[in-house]
Parts: sequence; structure tokens; C-alpha cells
Amino acid sequence: MDPSWRRHRTRGFHTEFTIRGKSIDDKFPGSGSPGRTCLDGARPCRSACRRRIPPGSHGYLQRRFSKGAGLAVEEINILQLLSEASQRGASDLHFTAGQPPACRVEGVIQSLPYPPMTPRQCRELTFSVLTETQRAKLESELDLDFSMEVAGIGRLRGNAHFARGTVEAAFRFINRSNPSLEELGLPPVVKTFCQLPEGLILITGATGSGKSTTMAAMIEEISRTRSGVIVVLEDPIEYVYPPALSLIKQREIGRDTRSFSSGLRHALRQDPDVIAVTELRDQDSVQIALQAAETGHLVLATFHAADPVKALDRILEMFGAEMLPQIRAQMGNGLKAVVSQRLLPRADGRGRVLASEILTVSPAISSCLRLGRMEQIVGIMEIGAKDGMRTIDASLDELVEKGLITSEEALQNARDPSRVALAKPKKKGLFS
Repeated sequence: MDPSWRRHRTRGFHTEFTIRGKSIDDKFPGSGSPGRTCLDGARPCRSACRRRIPPGSHGYLQRRFSKGAGLAVEEINILQLLSEASQRGASDLHFTAGQPPACRVEGVIQSLPYPPMTPRQCRELTFSVLTETQRAKLESELDLDFSMEVAGIGRLRGNAHFARGTVEAAFRFINRSNPSLEELGLPPVVKTFCQLPEGLILITGATGSGKSTTMAAMIEEISRTRSGVIVVLEDPIEYVYPPALSLIKQREIGRDTRSFSSGLRHALRQDPDVIAVTELRDQDSVQIALQAAETGHLVLATFHAADPVKALDRILEMFGAEMLPQIRAQMGNGLKAVVSQRLLPRADGRGRVLASEILTVSPAISSCLRLGRMEQIVGIMEIGAKDGMRTIDASLDELVEKGLITSEEALQNARDPSRVALAKPKKKGLFS
């Protein structure tokens, strides 16, 4: 093999990449430069660490095209694939063996104009952005979450995994700047949650519904308006927060702390005012989060569930019958609100818009939690506007009225379609 393609020693998590013997700085200026974040690390690289991507099938796709009287071969590396997906406005990029690289644009999967990927290409393209430590972890645990930053593209969240014995991967593009709560389209009451001195705020929704983005917006709102210490537990680190009034400690699971439950337990000894957890996954995490919420801390956490009631039901299902009275009491005391959200296609076809459902823990909701009367919660939400509550059906009504989604989309997403008043979009008047 040409010695120019030999792999250089990688130091820690900081790696640069070389394309055909040239530094990636030649292709994407600034990536990996001193003081900047390297491609797959969350910290600035101060060394000349680099790994080279060999030609051919090693970290490349080949695309043949006509040139004059014959055929030419173009070699495409992972950075070019990420750049192409980013230029299309993609939210995700997927590597799947036997399929061309594909990206998700406005919720729809689109194949990129390349031949189907071989298992070897999937593996080597994915491995080209992993450190030796990350490769070993993937081989032993079969799944790996990681984050990286590419100059000219921004930050990405990655997941490498095995499927049918082959390494495959998915990459999520992360906004360069954290959008505000207003820009996300969340109701004003969510901003008031950021000013609470203590309590648990759950952010729920399906995968890809923007939970992490909402949490990042809330963290930035808190940091911008309050002086304190915010401990953020992430897997992996996605958003980087600008300096503001608060100190923000970002800890990555597997690198800075062993697990969410361990990170939560130790966070209580780190003088926190606010603790943010990107996912409550198990009994221990839920118990520690509730304990923190009851002892003077504001806790933000995401949770996979379609709506507030399902989120509460799923949390209670984690515990056995002997623990339910205690957990119900803790939720009645410590839980302050649930923000549930989903992303729906816009009526004009230009992206997606957020529909939200808000549950605030009023005395009536607290009583339902303590007594296990979960079936009464939706009814209380429907008449709880004065407490800042909003049902998904009310949110859908508002989006239809503003012309942001179609009536058909509203009906498909309504909890009770009969309650969706299929309002026609308001037409703008001469002076509106």
C-alpha cells in the first residue's frame, strides 16, 4: 500500500482526516485546526493528530460517469456524502448495506445518486469517523452513540450498529445555533417552566420529534436568564452552549460518567441548580430525578412517549406494585409539567411544524397522580387552559387556523377527531 495512506496515531477522541494525501483542511477549511473541534470529538484539538482515509473501497464510494468517449470513476468519501445530504436540507443520513446512501428530507427518505453500498463500504465509511476506542466499543457492544463536528456542515449525532452482521450507521444533523422556544413554535407557558426553582419537567414525543432541540432551547433560556450551575447529562453531547449567566457542565455518558443513573447520582453533589437528562431510561434514573426535583433542583428530562398520559403510565409501569404508592406521591409532589410534541408536514410542503400538548400539574392533576386516576387527566387538560394546559387537538386546531397544516393532517394526528373543528385558514386582509 502507498505509504502516504498509512494511519497515524490517534490521540484520545481528537482526529483529523486526510483526503488523497491532503489534509481535510484543504477540503473543509478549519476542521481539526488548533482551537477548533475535531471531526469526531466534542473538545478542541490542540495536537496534530490525524488519521488518513485510504483510497478505493477503504472509506470511499465509487461513482462512474461518462467522460468523453469512456467512463470515469469518482471516489466519494463520507465527508462529501455528509455535505451532499446537508445541502439537500436533510435531517438524517443513513448507511444501509444493499441500499444506496439515503437521507431524510422533511420527513421523507430519499436515496442519494450512488450505487447500493456493499457491507465492506458500510463498515469502512462508518469506521472512517470513529476512533480506535470507539471501533473497539462498537465491536464489543454492537451499538455505539457518538457525536462529531465537521467544518462547513456543523455538529452531528451518530449511531453505528450491526444489522444482519454488517456495520451500518445513521447520522443526525444538529442545528449550528440553538433555536429559541419562540422559534420552535412552543407556547409561552414553556418559557415560564424555565423559571421554576424546582421540580421535574418532562419533554416527551416519538423518535425524531425534536425533544433534544426543545431541551437545548430550554437550557439556553435558563442559562441566558438565570445565574446558577446547570449539569447536562447527554448520550452523546449534541449541542454546545454559548457562555451566559449560568455555568454549564456537559457530561457525556460513557466518556465522562458511566451511566445516566450514575451521572444523576453524582450530579447532586456538584452544586447544581438545574439538572438536564437527555433520556430517562430506567427505574434508578426516574427515582433519582424525582428525588432531585423534590430537594430544590429543577430537572429537565426527555422521555419516549407519544403524549403526557402515556408518558406517566410508562413511568409507573417501571415500578412494582409495592413501590407504586411512593412513586405516585413523588410524582404528585415533584412533577411540574409535561411537554409533549410531534413534527407535522407543513401545508405548503416547506418543512415541518411543531404541534404540542402541555400538561401542568395543577392540584387536580396532582390528586389524579396520587390516587392513580390516570383516566381523568385528559378531561382536566381540556378545561385547564387557565393553568397553561393545552391538548393536542387544540394545538392542531390552531395550526389549521393559521394555515400551517392541512385539515387532513390534523385529523390523522388528533386524539379525538370529532373534537377537531376543521377550521379554514384565515385569509389575510388588506391591512393584516
